[in-house]
Amino acid sequence: MGAEGTFRTTAPRVAINAIGRHLPDHTRTVADLPELAGLTEPERLTCRGLGIDTVASADTLTAADLAERAARHALDAAGTEAAALGALILVEPRAPETLISSDATRLQHALGADHALTFSVGGLGCVSSTPALLTARGLLAADPGLGPVLVAHGSKPAAAGRYRHPVTVNGDSGMALLLGRPDPAAPLHLVDALQRTNGRYWDLFGLEYRDRPTAQWREKCSDLPGYSFRLAMETRNRLAEMVAELLARNGLTRADVAGYASQNLSAGGLAFIEESLDIALLPSCRDNLRALGHLGANDTFLNLSTALARKELAEGDLAVLINVSPVAAWSVLLVETGPPSGQGSIA
Repeated sequence: MGAEGTFRTTAPRVAINAIGRHLPDHTRTVADLPELAGLTEPERLTCRGLGIDTVASADTLTAADLAERAARHALDAAGTEAAALGALILVEPRAPETLISSDATRLQHALGADHALTFSVGGLGCVSSTPALLTARGLLAADPGLGPVLVAHGSKPAAAGRYRHPVTVNGDSGMALLLGRPDPAAPLHLVDALQRTNGRYWDLFGLEYRDRPTAQWREKCSDLPGYSFRLAMETRNRLAEMVAELLARNGLTRADVAGYASQNLSAGGLAFIEESLDIALLPSCRDNLRALGHLGANDTFLNLSTALARKELAEGDLAVLINVSPVAAWSVLLVETGPPSGQGSIA
């Protein structure tokens, strides 16, 4: 396949029995972020034009803490004990607190998930939640005796500053999904998933950290025109092809889809996706972008859970979740809502 990678699956659907999330009570105003003082005027203008007013901030919590809190919410919402988990998959943070040690088994120990098969996945930025879900579905299909699978992620900026020129402003959050076999009482089902990557962009964004204090860490884009134009055009084409394929192989048309949710990078990014696909994103996308900022791999399910809580989607509706990473990686997920009276819930 050369530099390009493709994964698609039509494995049986998987129940999402609970979505647990942790959003900090505290927010920070983007205009007051200290790193803006060190930017050039064009960079400050770019930041102010992202459509992000405030970001969720949990300065005293690590990515591991955020993942743990979300995981507990998901388990509590579903009434499931951690000891009953068959597997625990951590979507790894962009910058672990320590090297060599295991964030995944740290979460296992904190939760008391002693019997769970435990490991982490990542490497695709915002899209890293998709391989975690694909892996969870594969485990459930491969082992009929496996208990529920918990996927969790804590999102924190890798560098000290929250502004990532020219892309977004990062906030903090935790998100967890409790997955199991199909269940008519489940609030959601993952119906299908499709993921693609293009390795030619593997180093488009990077952060040099060796022999540097964390206060000096700065994420940089190695090719701004490549990001703004070439990758954008490839993203437009990729997403159109992927959404069309996702629907076609499930015997659906656009008329069957009740809503679309995307990851939250910027107001311009949301408009770009809408224009590229000729769709309207759920209102929760712009609201969460404006109030919380970019929450990495947590964005799409945060937007979906907000839409469900607001009843922007009804029972039995189909929704498509769209995720893009400048790695470059792309994914589209097809989910179906279940009965609101189901045993699981959005926490």
